[in-house]
Amino acid sequence: MAEKRVVAVQNTKGFSIQDLILVAVLLAAGSVLKLFVGSVVNFFGMKPNFIIAAYCLAILLIRPNLLGGAVIGLLAGAINQFLPGTPYLNLISEFLGAVTMCLMVRVPVNIKKVNLTPLVSTFVSTVVSGASFTVCLFIFMHMESSGLVAYIPIVLGTAAIGSVLVQLLCIPLQKVLHR
Repeated sequence: MAEKRVVAVQNTKGFSIQDLILVAVLLAAGSVLKLFVGSVVNFFGMKPNFIIAAYCLAILLIRPNLLGGAVIGLLAGAINQFLPGTPYLNLISEFLGAVTMCLMVRVPVNIKKVNLTPLVSTFVSTVVSGASFTVCLFIFMHMESSGLVAYIPIVLGTAAIGSVLVQLLCIPLQKVLHR
């Protein structure tokens, strides 16, 4: 019984060193992949957003509380500031995507014996991130409504690609990390 109390106290303190390293490595890998591979891997105008996939994978593996997920989202948004794109909008969209991911990983999605939580939660989180980015783009950059509608298939396609990627990577990483 005492062991359970110790584990519960450790989980509420915040990130362990191993968790911080995992988040840093995944976000760094996502940044490098987005920068160098993202423009090469392109499916009908849709490309995987490796940074979203990286923070979704990190949240799936370490299962932080809502504040921890928000911090991961803000880190991902801050990293996006160094990459080509629209400044500051990623801070909002990645924050909302990561918070959504934290909420979604707590809802198990199983079909028979197959765990589809990574697939579904990443898809929904990417849609939230992409939709919020698009709405912010519409509001702050005065984009026309026709441009707003054009983003819908891009957001859905990016979400589909990223969710499959995370689903494929989640199981082997859980085994390697013994989580």
